[in-house]
Amino acid sequence: MTTLNNKKAIITGGGRGLGKATAIAFAKEGIDVAITGRNETVLQETVAEIKAMGVNAIYSVFDVSNYEEVQKGIKEIIEQLGGVDILVNNAGIAAFGTFNEMEVSQWSQIIQTNLMGMYYVTKEVLPHLIDQNEGEIINVSSTAGLSGNASTSAYSASKFAVIGMSESLMKEVRKNNIRVCTLTPSTIATDMSVELGIAIKESQDSVLQPEDFAELIIAGIKLPKRAMLKSASLWSTNP
Repeated sequence: MTTLNNKKAIITGGGRGLGKATAIAFAKEGIDVAITGRNETVLQETVAEIKAMGVNAIYSVFDVSNYEEVQKGIKEIIEQLGGVDILVNNAGIAAFGTFNEMEVSQWSQIIQTNLMGMYYVTKEVLPHLIDQNEGEIINVSSTAGLSGNASTSAYSASKFAVIGMSESLMKEVRKNNIRVCTLTPSTIATDMSVELGIAIKESQDSVLQPEDFAELIIAGIKLPKRAMLKSASLWSTNP
């Protein structure tokens, strides 16, 4: 297994939910962590929790859908963190409605955040990974990116696109010893899924938890460098 101690990671949408669980899991492995998001108070609270675990932790407030903010934020993070080895593209938004009901502006914003946001962040981080000829990129899609459903057209379109972009990037940067993994989790009891009414946070025995997702990421990164987890779907054992 690969030793992760003293590695440096950037996690978008790292203040809560999947991002926070991943940041905590990384800290337990001795990884220094930078988290991003739009709510500074939430980011500050999470960073304090991570620092208490004995690793370096910082945050940056920016909207991944805004390229200028991303450029500035990622530059500052890498300078403060002293480099980057791992990128987890987790930031995303969701909303559901029929094709005709959903406003064009909302449909567009889901694509802008979930797809273009991931592209913007990766575009700023990738040159650093290529320069050091090594790195990990974990892109979070969804089972909604594998199969469309009624009232999920915008969200599914964004997550289908993430899979295509991620797989293309994986084939492009393998020669640079950069592993790109696309994850397609089913419903996980995050703050967002609870707020959308598609999960119940208290049902820990029947609904996937953010910590389960974080364990999968750690397992993939710990694989020997000769091996790469190209993609993985995480499902609950309870139907």
